[in-house]
Amino acid sequence: MTERKPPGVPFESWVDKQIGDAQRRGEFDQLPGLGEPLPAGLDSSYDEMWWIKRKMAREGLAMLPPTLALRKEAEDALAAAYTAPSERIVRRIIEDVNVRIRDMMFKPPPGPPLGKKPYDVEEVVREWRERRAAAEAATAEPEPDAHG
Repeated sequence: MTERKPPGVPFESWVDKQIGDAQRRGEFDQLPGLGEPLPAGLDSSYDEMWWIKRKMAREGLAMLPPTLALRKEAEDALAAAYTAPSERIVRRIIEDVNVRIRDMMFKPPPGPPLGKKPYDVEEVVREWRERRAAAEAATAEPEPDAHG
């Protein structure tokens, strides 16, 4: 149990003594975060949602308006399509994201506008073929020289 501050002793002195005693007993030696830098943002004003923001950052979550989330999803889908192993998968990825883009275009939620139109599946497939051919050409071994 914590002892009470004796009368006539300044509060700061009494607290310093309590901390010093605890340090000598080793009560701070096994605390989590020992030796690590303090978290960023300690110098900013108090935010009631700090713990929610920290948990979301720790778990890799983001809270974006639906249109911005779909923009990010569409960009990620296009990147995934370009690295897909087959044309069938490219088409499926782009067709799936196009359904969500069209839904949002015709039933927009509140917030910023989507600013995206559905991808041209044939154009994405054409670009996928070109990228694949370029990647294969870059990794192909050069033909041996006829003179050498």
